[in-house]
Amino acid sequence: MISVEMCAGAGGQALGLEKAGFDHAALVELDSFACATLRLNRPTWNVVEQDLRAFDGRPFAGVDLVAGGVPCPPFSKAGLQRGADDERDLFPEAIRLVDEIRPKAVMLENVRGLLDAVFEDYRTKIERQLKALGYKTSWKLLNASDYGVSQLRPRVIFVGIRDDLADGFHWPKAADYEPATVGELLFDLMAARQWRGAAAWRERANSIAPTLVGGSKKHGGPDLGPTRAKKAWASIGVDGMGLWDEAPPADFVGMPRLTTRMTARIQGFPDDWAFSGRKTAMYRQIGNAFPPPVATAVASQIAAALKARRKLFRVA
Repeated sequence: MISVEMCAGAGGQALGLEKAGFDHAALVELDSFACATLRLNRPTWNVVEQDLRAFDGRPFAGVDLVAGGVPCPPFSKAGLQRGADDERDLFPEAIRLVDEIRPKAVMLENVRGLLDAVFEDYRTKIERQLKALGYKTSWKLLNASDYGVSQLRPRVIFVGIRDDLADGFHWPKAADYEPATVGELLFDLMAARQWRGAAAWRERANSIAPTLVGGSKKHGGPDLGPTRAKKAWASIGVDGMGLWDEAPPADFVGMPRLTTRMTARIQGFPDDWAFSGRKTAMYRQIGNAFPPPVATAVASQIAAALKARRKLFRVA
């Protein structure tokens, strides 16, 4: 199965699709640091470094899946929620590419705010456009913690399946286990420099993490979000005012900060996935990513629908 991915970022969704059995014909991304990250980890991937508005989907006509995480600021509660009036809204480009490529399935990820009542007409417009192209569509709010991610990260997933394949798609069920607490997940990284307080910190960090916030290039550096988010991090023993380059030393006293590697693990990236750039650029890639385990869960259901149809043809 073959995919084309829009706004690929640091590869969170791409990793999830890969694990679900998809090969990537193209990954379109504008940010140079994110493109460098993709090339660093998967040198054979076709990373297209350009604005999505300039990308021509016609050479990729007929691939199985068009996927992506179009920019969230137009719909985020942390912003002005200007929707279609925001210059960063790329849903129209996503529809254009679906029209050019005509894949068997579409999978898009965005923030919870997209389901707010103020965007009902906007969602209806997208549904109507995809229906006209021959797709059955649905939206669903998924919590990353239901799929093994140690983080409160609600995200809206949009799936469109070609009409003749739609009956085979079912949304993934939540995992039958609780994700690790932050303390359990990060203990080895926190203790990497023999910090004597690591064991006590593990006991205090006894819940999953608040939502990681990557931020934008226009605002801030590598901290863990607004005041409310920092308070939530402090409640589990994490100083959210910034990130450290390495784990706390043996004699450290107080609340530790996270490293980029720790945030990547919280986001569901494997430890061998490297990130390009300095700390701020790395954290923005991580914080804005689609957690790979969630992408795998949804993409696996899409793959099952496509494979079921193929099996039906073989039997016939």
